[in-house]
Amino acid sequence: MDKRIIECVPNFSEGRNPAVIKEITDAIESVDGVTLLDVDPGAATNRTVVTFVGEPDAVLEAAFRSVRKAAEVIDMRGHHGAHPRMGATDVLPLVPVSGITLEECAELARKLGKRIADELEVPVYCYEAAAFRPERKNLAVCRAGEYEGLPERLGDPDKGPDFGNRHFDEKAARTGATAVGARDFLIAVNFNLNTTSTRRANAIAFDVREKGRPVREGGKITGKPLKDENGKPVMQPGTLKGTKAIGWYIDEYGIAQVSMNITDRSLTPLHKAFDEVSRAALARGIRVTGTEIVGLIPKSTLLDAGRHYLRLQQRSLGIPEEEIIRMAVVSMGLDQLKPFKPEEKVIEYMLEAAGTPRKRLVDLTCGKFAETTASESPAPGGGSVSAYMGALAAALGTMVANLSAHKAGWDDRWEEFSDIAVRGQELMRRLLALVDEDTDAFNRIMDALGMPKATDEEKAARAQALEDATLFACEVPLTTMERAAECFLVLLDVAEKGNPASASDAGVGALAARAAVRGAGLNVRINAAGLKDRAKAAELVARAEEIEKKAEECEKAVLDIVNNNISGK
Repeated sequence: MDKRIIECVPNFSEGRNPAVIKEITDAIESVDGVTLLDVDPGAATNRTVVTFVGEPDAVLEAAFRSVRKAAEVIDMRGHHGAHPRMGATDVLPLVPVSGITLEECAELARKLGKRIADELEVPVYCYEAAAFRPERKNLAVCRAGEYEGLPERLGDPDKGPDFGNRHFDEKAARTGATAVGARDFLIAVNFNLNTTSTRRANAIAFDVREKGRPVREGGKITGKPLKDENGKPVMQPGTLKGTKAIGWYIDEYGIAQVSMNITDRSLTPLHKAFDEVSRAALARGIRVTGTEIVGLIPKSTLLDAGRHYLRLQQRSLGIPEEEIIRMAVVSMGLDQLKPFKPEEKVIEYMLEAAGTPRKRLVDLTCGKFAETTASESPAPGGGSVSAYMGALAAALGTMVANLSAHKAGWDDRWEEFSDIAVRGQELMRRLLALVDEDTDAFNRIMDALGMPKATDEEKAARAQALEDATLFACEVPLTTMERAAECFLVLLDVAEKGNPASASDAGVGALAARAAVRGAGLNVRINAAGLKDRAKAAELVARAEEIEKKAEECEKAVLDIVNNNISGK
């Protein structure tokens, strides 16, 4: 079962005083088991977006401590900024990351909201998935009137908060109110415009946001807003589902922006929002000059965007992840206002960096990998080398596919070769992972051999651990064989259809794939010999022999095509 991980993204009404912001983030980091991923202050908005992750209990405690500290160090009576707000801790959403549902996060949010109101006397509205009332799913409803509207709302049985509803007193005047909720991953993004006009930025925002704009009599901006039979404004929906947007002017940059929250990435991915805002802006004589990501962003969002723009250019998608992300950055101008560093903005990269540092074989240079293999240590050994040869086989097939996708005169075939390259990239990634996994398998056997065996119980536990580790040490090279054998499908495709000038590369790939299969097969057999379960050992060896036989046939098929191409037959 996956570890239960949630993300918390509180927004604090302070973006100009680094010392105050640090007091709040120190409170978050005082909780063990929480990783602070991002602190994004904004001077113009006078607001800081903080992102941290961890298991539920740790995150709830860190969130509570951050609200407590914000209530101590932020006085809302003197707060001003460009962003809507109603409290020192303005919003505090919980976001499911892994091993936990949105519904479970909603229950945790309500529990947290009650604790904040009971122990800190901060009024709390519950919003999004944690809302008690349907209309309060919308944060704008909870925050209606902002901080200045709280004296009228607090104490009112209908307008007041869900927890801590009381009359507006001195403490509430200082802290304001907080919205606590649960939501899916939200992308906060600002689109930069080549104008200083807030009115025009708002017009573009109304064109695209899901809510749209009020319909007016005669379709004129000066016309009276039309209302339905219930007295509510008639709205003309915008073009982007799952989005909220407004226009504003940012003095810090000297430009207007369309500020957008994408609440449903499945309906409106980031690249679609960028393209549509660009279209709506151009229709009004304005250009989108770049994009500003607020907080963190999922890696898949940038990969989807990069692939989208590669497709528009009829370029191969089978390129390294870093290059795809770079395409997204350049295409949407993510680095217009300041450098965009994926390692500081992509949540998966941040989580990876925050984890326990691990020295991986695949991170070594080619020379260092060879030197490490040549050392006195028994690992890395033949299994890791076999997996690496398989990765090189996949890399060569991918290279030929990418070269073929860009071959002059073959423009109408770019997608055919792009599909092959994508398959090759995925095989290469999996085989590179097996380079280190094979060494991990060896280490598991060593750990089992080092277990105590003084008592009968310890002997039994050691024997079982050794059997399990040995089985794993068979399964890893068997997986290497399977993945390396799949490389032949890529190599056959590029040998038959690819750029003839790269025929020898496909041939070398076939030789490397066959070596990977045979080398990993040796590891399967030597490790299977140590299994107590002889039936399982025989099954694994038989499977390895079957893969080797097919690999031999595939190697011959690829080399026959390659040799014919080289000889000009």
